[in-house]
Order: sequence, then C-alpha cells, then structure tokens
Amino acid sequence: MAPKKSTAVKTNPTPRKNPVAPVVLSARALGRATLERQLLLRRTAMSAKDAVEHLVGLQAQNTKPPYYQLFARLDGFAPAELAELMESREVVRIVTMRSTIHLHTAADALTLRPLVQAARDRELRIFRKGLVGVEPDRLGALARELVEERPRTPKEIREALLVEWPDADPQSLGVAARCLLPLVQVTPRGVWGRSGQVALTTAEHWLGSPSEPVPAPDATVLRYLGAFGPASVQDMQAWAGLTRLREVFERLRPRLITFQDENGTELFDLPDAPRPDEDTPAPPRFLPEFDNVLLGHADRTRVIPSQHRGRNGNGNQAYGTVLVDGFLAAIWRLGTGAEKAVLTVQPLGRLSPVDRDAVTDEAVRMLSTMTTAADDTKAYDIRFATFIDFE
Repeated sequence: MAPKKSTAVKTNPTPRKNPVAPVVLSARALGRATLERQLLLRRTAMSAKDAVEHLVGLQAQNTKPPYYQLFARLDGFAPAELAELMESREVVRIVTMRSTIHLHTAADALTLRPLVQAARDRELRIFRKGLVGVEPDRLGALARELVEERPRTPKEIREALLVEWPDADPQSLGVAARCLLPLVQVTPRGVWGRSGQVALTTAEHWLGSPSEPVPAPDATVLRYLGAFGPASVQDMQAWAGLTRLREVFERLRPRLITFQDENGTELFDLPDAPRPDEDTPAPPRFLPEFDNVLLGHADRTRVIPSQHRGRNGNGNQAYGTVLVDGFLAAIWRLGTGAEKAVLTVQPLGRLSPVDRDAVTDEAVRMLSTMTTAADDTKAYDIRFATFIDFE
C-alpha cells in the first residue's frame, strides 16, 4: 500500500506506534516543524544561555554570527547578554560538530567534545603523512602543557611543536593539537564590540572542570530531534559529523514515532514535539552565514528550495540569508560607512510587495539593535538589488 500523503499536518498528530502506512510530511511541513523548534516561527522570551543549550550550540566559525542567530530567535535580545556569558565563561567557542567551531554552554563543551572525538580521530588520520615519526600521546601532552601554561595562538603552538618534531609538517602539527585536545578560543575573541586574535587553551583549564567520559550518543540524539526534528539518521549524522548512528536510532525507536518524507526516507521524532500545520505563518528572518537551520540536515529542502541550492554561498564563502515564508529567498550583507550602515538584500527570485515590506520591517528591527550595539551607528540604509554574487 502506498504511503498516505497529507497536504496539511496538524499540530502533533496522534502518535501511532506501528502505523500500516506512515504519514508523509511535505518539505513545507518539515520546515515548519524545524522552524518552530529553532525558535524562528516566533521570537521567544528564553534567555540566551537557555537558547544556546536548547539549540545544542550555535555555529560560530566567525565571531558575530552567534549574536545574529540569537537576535533572530529571542524576544528582546541584546548582544551584551551573550557577551557577558562569554566573559563569565558560561559559554565557549570550541570545535565540535563537523570539525567546525560552535558556541556551547560550558556543560555541553565538556560532554559534546568527547562525543565527537571519534570524528576528530578520523580527521587526524587525513594528516598522517605530515606526522611521520610523531607520537600522538607525546604531542597531546606537550600541547596541553603549552596551552595550559598560558593561552597560545595557533602559530605559537605550531612553532613550539616544530622544535620537538622539526621534520613534521607545521599545519599537520597544528591540526593534531586541535584534534587531540578540546581547545577553546579564549576571550576577548568573540566578545561583541571587542577584538582579539585567536588564542587557545583547553576546555578543562578554561572552565575549571574535567571533561566528561565519552557519553553514549542517545541523549544527544534526543536533543537533536528536539531542536531539528523530524529527521532521518542521515540528517543527524550530517549535523554531528558522526557515523554509525543507525543502531542508536534503532535502540531509541520504542521511544520515538516515525514519518516519511516525500522521497520515502524514514524520519524519527519525539512523540510530544511540536509539528505545526504547514500553513502556519513564518515571518521573514535575517540569518547570518552558517546558521544552524541551514546546516542541520543532509536533506536541506525543508528550508532551502532545490532551485536555490548552493546560492547562499560561493565555495568557502557563505552569505547571510533571508527566510521568507520559511524558505531561503534572499541573501544579504551589511556594510558600515563613516556615517551609516548599508544593508543590501539580493532576492534569489521575485519578492511580492507584501513580502518586500515584511523583509524591510525585519531589516529595520535588526539594524536598530545590531548596528547600534556594534559601533554606535544610528543611521542605516536598506537597499534591494537583483541577484549577483558579492564577489
């Protein structure tokens, strides 16, 4: 019997443990569920720290995106709130998911980093040719001693390790230190309104607590579904950069419910998680480059229409994105001049007058908070342009 396809999924359909034909969720329905859990259907009064924990971290390859991610999600958010959390060491920037820098609560940094250690071990094997003759245990111990004596820049770490292994590849030595140790970027790096070069120490030293033993991934799978679900095994693996999670989902199956997407892929979810009607309004949102909602799945069509795939970036360069009606519809960038900030919005297709006005209103809301907080710029200009690369 072919799967029954629903055109509109009502909030929290009655769970069925072993349905004869699983409910099929459209890309739009999946998008609404994910936007709700990502706090993007409506701004919430949640604190910045609670939001970082709920979202299982924020992508933080660059220093400003976490602030824009929280502005898009939280009611009354001010950058100073997150900056204070960074300075008090309640949140930290550390390499975790997909070997990229994420902003995590202190507790998550001490547990999630050990969880993804297997992926860091695989990454380290890629650089083995540059590490001939290097003893990993000795390298890890020496690097720890260096960065716990005082925070060190990546260059300082490489140069110190080269003294011990002069024939090794410098880049490979730096990668090895990052893979073997839970290195955090210390403040003032990443603090809003301040600047600082990258300086690293261990999470244990910075936070004054030991890392947890490698945890079973079950709890993280459940948290992932709470923030990104409904989702497939492949979605979770793409988000975390981990492999072999099928057996974990199977172990958790009695606690979960399942759906299918339009391609027949099995999707798992928490029984009581919100699944809004697919026609639920989704207001425009300005998201920074590498926002979580854009990177949380292997199949990203719930947020990125197939015709716009790859248009929110160019190689390693990613653009800020604008969601309209829950889907990627434009890219943006903010430039600051001597007298005012200029926000350029480049639609990827036609925006209706109503959508254009709504995007403008959201831009004003963002600029009135974020540009003033950044550099005391009080004047700004919003411009719409036809789609062209920013290069």
